[in-house]
Amino acid sequence: MKRYGLIGFPLGHSFSAGYFADKFAALGAQDEYVYENFPMEHVGQLRTALPADLLGFNVTIPHKRNILPLLSEIDPEAQAVGAVNCVKVLPDGSYKGYNTDIYGFEASLRKMLAARQEPFASLKALVLGTGGAAQAVHHVLRKLGIGYVEVSRTACGPQRIGYEQLTPEMMAVHRLIVNTTPLGMYPDTAAKAPLPYDSIGTGHYLYDLIYNPAETAFLREGRIRGAWVKSGLEMLVLQAERSWEIWNEQENGNTSVSRI
Repeated sequence: MKRYGLIGFPLGHSFSAGYFADKFAALGAQDEYVYENFPMEHVGQLRTALPADLLGFNVTIPHKRNILPLLSEIDPEAQAVGAVNCVKVLPDGSYKGYNTDIYGFEASLRKMLAARQEPFASLKALVLGTGGAAQAVHHVLRKLGIGYVEVSRTACGPQRIGYEQLTPEMMAVHRLIVNTTPLGMYPDTAAKAPLPYDSIGTGHYLYDLIYNPAETAFLREGRIRGAWVKSGLEMLVLQAERSWEIWNEQENGNTSVSRI
């Protein structure tokens, strides 16, 4: 039995366990692979709490950053954003960290914009929130050449403004809006960022990293005004598949199992 898992605390909201269980069952491979949750309040418990035969694991809040000192290797993109959400157990038992959120968000955003044939150069973005998830979004936007401004409850210079500073003119210029905050996540589904929603129109794109509910209050405000909207579900699926590839990647770059 090949074992994989997820660490974080709490884990009641976990997407990964259900996703991989369904994946293995669909292939009739539930006797070959297993994916388990390992609730872990303190990352210092890592070595004692995880089974010795674990081949890889995902990392969720609150450990995406504080796991870094425990890793022997860190992929350059993960190093650049200062956060890890995927760990591969190397043959000597040490850990190598990756950030598959970067891959998931970039691939999903590219699909969203390609559907409307929107060139990256024509866009400027507002990124709501300044936490670990926002760092992966920043990295992708820089890579695609999309300028952005952070929006937070606390302003801090021209690149990090407060919600109260958003004017209709700013909303018109920044047509891509990415929510990286937990506002609107189940069970508090009525919550949403305090934006001037009436300034959103058919030329806007609203992307929410939240996947539950499928349509947050933030996305609903965009949809009813004609904006293109997308939840974080596709990003989650893509990052999960990328994690699977990493765990099964051999040194020659090929995967040791077929893609599933």
